Amino acid sequence: MNEDLELRDPIHGYIHLTDIEKSLIDTQEFQRLRRIKQLAGAHLTYPGAQHSRFEHAIGCCHLSGLVGQRLRPKISGKKEEINTIIEEIRVAALLHDIGHGPFSHIFEEVIDVKENKTHEDMTEKIIKETKIADILKTNSYDLNIISKLSTASCDKKPQYINDVIGGGLSVDTMDYLLRDSYFTGVEYGKVDVHRVIDSMEIINDKLALDKAALYAFEALAIGRYEMFRAVYFHRSVRAGEVMLIKAMQLADKELNLTKIDQLDEYLKLTDEIILNNLTNLDTQGKPHLNLAKSLAIDYTNRKLIKCVYEKVGQGNDRIIKNIFTQKKIREEITNELANIADVDYDNIYLDVSATPSVPYTSKRQNLTSLTLVSNNSVGKTYEIKPISELPLLKEIAGFMDIIRIYTDEQNRENVEKAVDKLFKNRDFN
Repeated sequence: MNEDLELRDPIHGYIHLTDIEKSLIDTQEFQRLRRIKQLAGAHLTYPGAQHSRFEHAIGCCHLSGLVGQRLRPKISGKKEEINTIIEEIRVAALLHDIGHGPFSHIFEEVIDVKENKTHEDMTEKIIKETKIADILKTNSYDLNIISKLSTASCDKKPQYINDVIGGGLSVDTMDYLLRDSYFTGVEYGKVDVHRVIDSMEIINDKLALDKAALYAFEALAIGRYEMFRAVYFHRSVRAGEVMLIKAMQLADKELNLTKIDQLDEYLKLTDEIILNNLTNLDTQGKPHLNLAKSLAIDYTNRKLIKCVYEKVGQGNDRIIKNIFTQKKIREEITNELANIADVDYDNIYLDVSATPSVPYTSKRQNLTSLTLVSNNSVGKTYEIKPISELPLLKEIAGFMDIIRIYTDEQNRENVEKAVDKLFKNRDFN
């Protein structure tokens, strides 16, 4: 690959990019990622968390190149074919977050309810329908393959290629752990990703790991788990996110936030534009917009809603049962609390956060096993080890679930009493 651009990154040092990668980065669709924070509102709790999806995407491209070089001797085919595979992996990694909306995953919680869409859906659409498509076609890339690889869902390529982009050993996970840890100032995400990369193998067209490096993967999984506990699901971080979600939902009709079929309009949306639109809403005669505007202003001034109830659990037995995760049930509980506390329904926020403790596979399923490769006197052998048989991973396997109830400062005491009364005889275990 002909390198054309050198960047200095605080996480990976010097990053070298090819001419086509530079062309993709220079598109307005990619430059937009500079204005979408990686961790949405986490900067209100961790002031250094000002980094964006832009540098994360470039970091993923860099790490995928390292993975490609590690796997090069293990990929069958002619030199040109192997080069093409590695180039596809790099381009797909670079574009994997191109579809994110404002505030990253927070906006996704809004469009998922209204449109049943995810940022992966938008990623595929942007790759196929914008200037990015022109660049890819000019350089003989298959749009369908790149769009699917970018979302780790390409069935026309061996599974290990998808695993690099979005699996349990993905460059996505490795970069965001290092990057988020660095910019938030916490230590949990500082894992030895180079040991993991240098130990990767291909077994039956799937990504595997040298058994001698199992400890490095365990550190990665545990680091991810701790980052969710300390950063991503921090109660104050989540408070700001809940406020943004509510504000965007209330103002959706007026601001056309979920009209994502209009790609040109979607690509105009960034964190600051959404905040500006919310804080300048015309609220006359529209109480729902008054609340949306108030929440956005309070968010901007870090006047966050307060947590009055929290239950955290982790393990194979889900704390949050399926019935509880249904919108109807959440609305019923919120309504009961509002009646008991004599508080307006819209001033109570019931938040349910859940994530698997061990990273996802590229098929967005829980990682249940790991293929470990051993080198011995008879050559290379491998075994598929269930997570339940790996001591450290077994301890954190399952879901980390959090139920929280928030309200504003004015209603805090009344809602706390209502929670105590309503939940006194309820058990969410």
